[in-house]
Amino acid sequence: MNHKVPTILDCTLRDGGYYNAWNFPSDLVADYLAAMKAGRVDVVELGFRFLANRGFKGAYAYTTDEFLNELDIPDGLAIGVMINGADLCTELGVEGALETLFPRPSAETCVRLVRLACHYHELPQAFEASQWLADRGYQVGINLMQISDRSREEIESLGRAASESPVGVLYFADSMGGMTPSDVARVVEWFRGSWSGELGIHTHDNMGLALSNTLRAVEEGVTWLDSTVTGMGRGPGNARTEELLIEAASLTGKAPNLVPLMKLIRQHFGPLKIRHGWGTNPYYFLAGKYGIHPTYIQEMLGDARYDEEDILAVIEHLRTEGGKKFSFDNLSAAQHYYRGTPHGRWSPAEAFEGREVLILGAGDGVRSHRPALESLIRRRRPVVLALNTQSSIDQSLIDYRIACHPVRLLADVDHHIELPQPLITPASMLPESIRADLDRKELLDFGLGLEKDGFEFHDTYCLAPNLLVLSYALAAVTAGRAARVMMAGFDGYAPGDTRNAEMEAMLSAFSRSGAEVQPVSITPTRYKNLSSLSLYAIR
Repeated sequence: MNHKVPTILDCTLRDGGYYNAWNFPSDLVADYLAAMKAGRVDVVELGFRFLANRGFKGAYAYTTDEFLNELDIPDGLAIGVMINGADLCTELGVEGALETLFPRPSAETCVRLVRLACHYHELPQAFEASQWLADRGYQVGINLMQISDRSREEIESLGRAASESPVGVLYFADSMGGMTPSDVARVVEWFRGSWSGELGIHTHDNMGLALSNTLRAVEEGVTWLDSTVTGMGRGPGNARTEELLIEAASLTGKAPNLVPLMKLIRQHFGPLKIRHGWGTNPYYFLAGKYGIHPTYIQEMLGDARYDEEDILAVIEHLRTEGGKKFSFDNLSAAQHYYRGTPHGRWSPAEAFEGREVLILGAGDGVRSHRPALESLIRRRRPVVLALNTQSSIDQSLIDYRIACHPVRLLADVDHHIELPQPLITPASMLPESIRADLDRKELLDFGLGLEKDGFEFHDTYCLAPNLLVLSYALAAVTAGRAARVMMAGFDGYAPGDTRNAEMEAMLSAFSRSGAEVQPVSITPTRYKNLSSLSLYAIR
């Protein structure tokens, strides 16, 4: 498959599967394969071959030979699959993993190309795998991820090692999406210092440069070009196949038939893009500019609890702290921090035992009823606990603040430092970077563990079904043996907002938890699983 003109490799089903768990319907795939053939795409990478089976993923996460044999693949369209370098570094070893993933030689399957996506430290295993695969008739490509992190010496070392291996094409991936055309030219020059074989490029569109970077790579002699339909891929997506094919026509002298591809976009990928929302935006642009992993942005954009200010604050924090240290491939960032045995050093009984507690949320109910709430606080002297940075009443009336979601803590670090109240948070379980940022803040360390089946209340830690700060707050006041729990500012979201269902499920779980004291809202609320009273009738 070595061409003097560029080889176009479409990896839509592989890269796009991050949005729908690689669960593509059969009619879409049939139309997709026909469109790739008509558009003169050379290679279609149909998916991954993941080693682990955790949680449901569709067929294109595994692309087994048995499954691929059922597809109607057009003649002349080469088929590839990708494996992750991490799957070569398990207890099975390289050979054991490959024997599991590739039980048949290439001649007995429809797969011709296997690409190994790896980080620099996984290259020894990737080269070992390349020999095993080549011996069984597969063409092999190595995709080096996060190329912008690599030095000239490292790239030249890779080229020398590849020259002594059966690798057919070396790819470099702009994983963070921060490269410019001049950066691409420099990387190609470094590769050419030790590698004379085929080079390929995989671009991300954080800064709107995916196509420009790809075309600059062609000018520099790169001959394998990745793209996806409508750019479908993690975060901001990739170079768009429909645009790359138009540009490639001037190099091949053969015009593609784009009608099936345009129909494919209208019928299938246009609606998918509306549903999942890939594509660049200012957040991805900043992530690319500052070297922040794009999946971090994708995580926040998919969570309606984070508004524009939150996301920009997190980006600014990661700009200085370094966004590459977080990994979101399989778990949300927040869930990653609260795995393992929960622990803490502070008991909420010190603050809440035998006391009335008023929990303040962020809803308009606090602002709308501020005078009456402040009057109640002065009369009854409850312990006032504000969620996150809620500040709609007189600051002097708030006793404590509580926060638990690491992303929200990142966004609110500066505010928390300025606010005078002690902060209840799972301090000893947070990343060191967040603890360092809160070094000047009085932290009350109440641990948190995640338990999908409900709540548990312990002296210095709790278990909760999710990372909603209200879940954590209710667990804290219950563990602290509060005598009464009132809530204000929990209005509920607009009809149809999925956060309503999440809150209702949490409140239902709390009501079944065995807690002796159940919360009551004293301002208007839409939540059916939350009892309510009128603030104005509390004497």
